[in-house]
Amino acid sequence: MKDLARAFAIERHGGQLYGDQPYSVHLDAVARLAAPYGEQAEVIACLHDVVEDTDTPLSEIEARFGPFVAACVGILTDEAGAGRPTRKARTYTKMAAVSGPESLALVVKAADRLANVEACVAGQQQTLLEKYCREQAAFYQAAYRPGLCDSLWESLAGHFAQKR
Repeated sequence: MKDLARAFAIERHGGQLYGDQPYSVHLDAVARLAAPYGEQAEVIACLHDVVEDTDTPLSEIEARFGPFVAACVGILTDEAGAGRPTRKARTYTKMAAVSGPESLALVVKAADRLANVEACVAGQQQTLLEKYCREQAAFYQAAYRPGLCDSLWESLAGHFAQKR
């Protein structure tokens, strides 16, 4: 199922780039970080940006990968709004309400943020790293659940501690 989700996501992202690399580099990084949490986490990791960054509707994710995966992708899809602060505030409010099995989406979101931060560090993208640092408190408040994926959060905290 992960290979199917990866192929689908790569096809849908088409020629999009992640920085100066093919988008698959980001999808693979998120899936690698999500892998310890099971195949469903890897599937969701592959699909996490498809609805947000392409014209693929959530209903197609549901038809191809099932209602649970679609629900998690829906949680990970930024809400509409004028400007990043508004979109993130709305999305964080949505994530704060998540509980139960759909908390797997929060694992993938932590993996996504960690992959983004690691890419910023590797590529020396200081401005973007500072943006993630400014958002970290609100992101943590919305997405952190004790015991869910503490190692991902510890890695994130380590990057931000080095930043200060």
